[in-house]
Amino acid sequence: MKRVEARIKTSFGEIIIESDSPQELLNMLETVPEKFVEKISDFVSNRLTPSGAQLKGIIESTTEGPVIVTTENLTHYDAVGLILYASHEHKSTVTQIQKLLELSNIKSVVPARLNEMTKRGRVFKPDPNKPEFKLTIQGEKWIESDVLTKSVKKA
Repeated sequence: MKRVEARIKTSFGEIIIESDSPQELLNMLETVPEKFVEKISDFVSNRLTPSGAQLKGIIESTTEGPVIVTTENLTHYDAVGLILYASHEHKSTVTQIQKLLELSNIKSVVPARLNEMTKRGRVFKPDPNKPEFKLTIQGEKWIESDVLTKSVKKA
């Protein structure tokens, strides 16, 4: 028999609930506690993302992904780095980074910034055939020691 599933998109990813029949799926969904997604979101950001507390007031999780909310004057490199740092596995596509920066009211030529950040050793392409970029260990340390420190001190 074919399985039935419901996909619930959240700020941290997707929750998938499966069952053998549509009625069973409805019954399962009815048992989901109130504010279930919010509680899981808090759990993920506070426990599974070590940077959750560090990013408070700087990055906000949305259904689209991490959005920069700080009023601190960031360079375009800082902004791209923060988006990657707050993204799942510290990686994202050029298109997604561009979209999240626009939602953050930051205008930047993302491909050029990523190219320059690659030359500086802050990002790399895990798979040359895919459009994803990922922070290097050096890039993560740069965000933690320079960008977040600068944003927290002035906030």
